[in-house]
Amino acid sequence: MKPLSFLIHFGYNQALACLFPVAIFLTLALSKIIPLSILPRYDFILILCLLMQVFMVTAKFETWDELKVICLFHVIGLALELYKVHMGSWSYPEEGFSKLWGVPLYSGFMYASVASYMCQSWRRLHLTLVNWPPTIIAAITAAAIYLNFFTHHFIIDLRWILIGVVLLVFYRTIVTFTVNNQPYQMPVVLSFVLMGFFIWVAENVATFFGAWQYPNQEDGWHLVHFSKISSWLLLVIVSFLIVALLKHVKQTESRKQSINLSK
Repeated sequence: MKPLSFLIHFGYNQALACLFPVAIFLTLALSKIIPLSILPRYDFILILCLLMQVFMVTAKFETWDELKVICLFHVIGLALELYKVHMGSWSYPEEGFSKLWGVPLYSGFMYASVASYMCQSWRRLHLTLVNWPPTIIAAITAAAIYLNFFTHHFIIDLRWILIGVVLLVFYRTIVTFTVNNQPYQMPVVLSFVLMGFFIWVAENVATFFGAWQYPNQEDGWHLVHFSKISSWLLLVIVSFLIVALLKHVKQTESRKQSINLSK
């Protein structure tokens, strides 16, 4: 496939996969630019996110199985937000009726939008994984990374050790994808790095529009420190592993059903 044709088809599928994240960014931008007198901004964002989620399912941009994955990410993300805000890592300074212990409920949608992107990319680009490690090892790796987001406040931060573990566990794993019926592939570790970087870029946009606020941004917006890329890299890995594990379970069940039907 010619480079231009590849970029057009790949960009089109990526644009569709990013529909939910883009909607959140537009909501953040509009609610920042246009003053709201009837409803607090955080509550307005939550309502629009809920409406967007309903639209994604009813318009069949997302399947019911994908919605289950997205709801799981709501829970995982909200738990992390509650803890991090409590520890002072960042804050949500504006008022809102839908805040729980200082965390607006719309924050779960920011994590869910990452899951939405991954699920849609998986389906639209027909992703497959080659040389995937044993499920138990992938699950333990994901759990260790997620727990480190909590425990590093009390013990040594293990992020660089965990990144080394990821390289060791997944160095042979290849992700294949299809663009306009043409197969392509890349090391899965490279896909982690790319997604982590672009989420860091998105984080800068989100904090610029006041989605949340780091301590050094209280006096005005500043570029999010480059060190945050490593945090997003790890969060991307956790997200990808959860989606991959659930997809693996789903595919295993489908194979079993096919085998039973063929008997």
